[in-house]
Amino acid sequence: MDAFTAGLLQRIRATESDLTRARETGDDFLAEVEQSELDDLHRLAAEHGVEVGATRA
Repeated sequence: MDAFTAGLLQRIRATESDLTRARETGDDFLAEVEQSELDDLHRLAAEHGVEVGATRA
């Protein structure tokens, strides 16, 4: 796995974690921000052929 792919997958995992935490604490604004970031990361992954299905814990 190259550095780009590893970094992208790490960012996706971190964003998923932040999104979960925002939802659990009821921070709707932060949840929207994190969801937008996650959507952007998934788009970037798709553009570069990076499979992200296995990132969710």
